Amino acid sequence: MRHRIAVIGAGPAGLTFARVLHRHGHSVTVFERDPAPDARPPGGTLDLHERLGQLALSKAGLLAEFQALSRPEGQAMRILDTDGSVLRDWQPRPDDHANPEIDRGQLRDLLLGPLDVQWGRGVTEVVPGVPGGVLVRFADGRQETFDLVVGADGAWSRVRPAVSSVTPHYTGVTFVETSLDDVDTRHPDLARLIGDGSMAVYGVNRGLVAQRNSGGHVKVYAQFRAPLDWHANPDRHPSPDRRADTDADFDADTGAGLEAGPDPVGAEAVRARLLALFEGWAAPVLDLLRRGAAFVQRPLYVLPVSHTWAHVRGVTLLGDAAHLMPPLGLGANLAMLEGAELAESVAAASGSGDLDEVVRAFEEQMWARAGRWAKMTTAGLERLVSPDPAEAVALFDEVHAS
Repeated sequence: MRHRIAVIGAGPAGLTFARVLHRHGHSVTVFERDPAPDARPPGGTLDLHERLGQLALSKAGLLAEFQALSRPEGQAMRILDTDGSVLRDWQPRPDDHANPEIDRGQLRDLLLGPLDVQWGRGVTEVVPGVPGGVLVRFADGRQETFDLVVGADGAWSRVRPAVSSVTPHYTGVTFVETSLDDVDTRHPDLARLIGDGSMAVYGVNRGLVAQRNSGGHVKVYAQFRAPLDWHANPDRHPSPDRRADTDADFDADTGAGLEAGPDPVGAEAVRARLLALFEGWAAPVLDLLRRGAAFVQRPLYVLPVSHTWAHVRGVTLLGDAAHLMPPLGLGANLAMLEGAELAESVAAASGSGDLDEVVRAFEEQMWARAGRWAKMTTAGLERLVSPDPAEAVALFDEVHAS
């Protein structure tokens, strides 16, 4: 029996789920609100872990293609003190493929392959329990019914309300992203500073991280504790000496949060405020901000560590829609493995009763594993953006020791 399956969201979780199902000969339709694959920047680079993201790609039959695209050298990690001196400089071994990097755009294109993706099909509502299955209402006014709707539509999921009333809350930590292009030619001094992978500098409740992508592109992230409106309200500057308020409201339609746009107060104003926040740090480190072309606000939101829901027939969630956690290199990996595992279980289901049973069993497994990782990443964020910068260095020491 073939099930009518809809995936909402063409991110790593949804595409991995669809690609593994496709490999097993099952048709599935992916609905994505973006009008095209390249409608917006895909984001920075991802390190795919051997037992998480790479395992998911293996289940999709794409591991060899990933290995051809990935950058094992991107596993290099350098930590500097605020005066520019090198505190740690980890270099991968030539045969180390535990966590190679790949650009998000490259990963998306790899997963897309032959999939049926309907672009420009935003979802407004998912209604379970209707005759014939689960009703999906789209922003274009159309509606369709499915046996299973998989919500893989990220932090501000439109599918989540069908199973849970919980919404993400602000962590008190904001990232501001900028970037450098053609870094090896245009900024060779910064290319040497960053190295082949990532470079980080940590201070009191703040840090600067630079990360290589392919093609000489570098993403730079200023991270700090601040109220949500720090950039718009001159009287509420980020303070390195206190925790930020975490109970401010969020309007999902403004483009703030994890899907933020260019800052409304202007790039130069943001640059000036960031340089003031990191005043006294080594000049080469601050050049990462001075030479950045544009700035994007990314306040960090999370779901509760133990987020679960009462099982709803015909609807489930993957990735950030299910367990949004701090971006410490695990979210996409976990989402991809979940997508692959759910797809394998769905492919094995022979009837409608079996389908509901495998989804229910998958959720129980996902909740237990995601809860452990959410607890770890929440504690990790506290240490990375900490009153004691030594905590950030110690965290990396523990990761590399393991």
